[in-house]
Amino acid sequence: MLSSALNRAARSGRVRRVVERVPVTRRVVDRFVAGEEIADVVLAGEYLRRQGRSVTIDVLGEDVTDAAGAAATTAAYLALLTALAEQNCAEGADVSLKLSALGQALPGSGDELAESNARVICEAATAVGATVTLDMEDHTTVDSTLAIGAKLRVEFPLTGSVLQANLRRSERDLADLAGPGTRIRWVKGAYREPRDVAYQQKTEVDDAYRRGIRSLMESGGYPMIATHDPAMLGHAVRAAAETGRSAGDWEAQMLYGVSTDRQRELVEQGRRLRVYVPFGTDWYGYFMRRLAERPANVAFFLRALARG
Repeated sequence: MLSSALNRAARSGRVRRVVERVPVTRRVVDRFVAGEEIADVVLAGEYLRRQGRSVTIDVLGEDVTDAAGAAATTAAYLALLTALAEQNCAEGADVSLKLSALGQALPGSGDELAESNARVICEAATAVGATVTLDMEDHTTVDSTLAIGAKLRVEFPLTGSVLQANLRRSERDLADLAGPGTRIRWVKGAYREPRDVAYQQKTEVDDAYRRGIRSLMESGGYPMIATHDPAMLGHAVRAAAETGRSAGDWEAQMLYGVSTDRQRELVEQGRRLRVYVPFGTDWYGYFMRRLAERPANVAFFLRALARG
């Protein structure tokens, strides 16, 4: 119930205006978002790199409704990649793109515009030794996002894709996608979806997530297991060992500001770990989905509010 309400709030302009006016919100957001400027996220990336963690960086924003907004998002990614290269932090880094922020939702030519903008970013990333991963959004965008990813991989084979375990179709998509070397981020899913396209019970999603981990480890793809659930991480470690994967043949991924102690433990164990680092001023939708995913995040927010 709480998760559903928070996911609805993520799309509500009225709730957004209320949340953004609460003075303490900024302090709480700083836990999950690495600042508003490129310089902020570069510093965060440098720190994480010194700690033995890789990064994937997200320029916050989604649901762009005009070509100018899509161009601005593209320019922000290009500036980010340039800044990372100037600080010698680009090699091995990744950037995560939401195609809705690159024009996907525009009527008529949205797919073509998003693909064109993503291609420009892929070219810039390749030039500095970085990679690109296409984030997955709600179920209505899956076909478009997977199709654009397939086209980009022809020229940029390391372009990653994200699949969500809560969608009933995702295990089939995973089997279709997991070819040799394909980078696949496997997540549980942060969007509230209709019953006919998505599992509704946590146990169903967990079961699907475990099956997907096993399928990825058995595949020729490169698994990126995105979870903070210790049980799922343990399952991934066992599945990797049972399928003969070394520590360098897959990676765990976690969110910036979440489970930081566990992140350190994984690095100390010799695991590959990549941190999803968002930055920018358009943080509201991302922030609300982080609250929706974990009750502990809501409790953290409420405690901060109580402290004023």
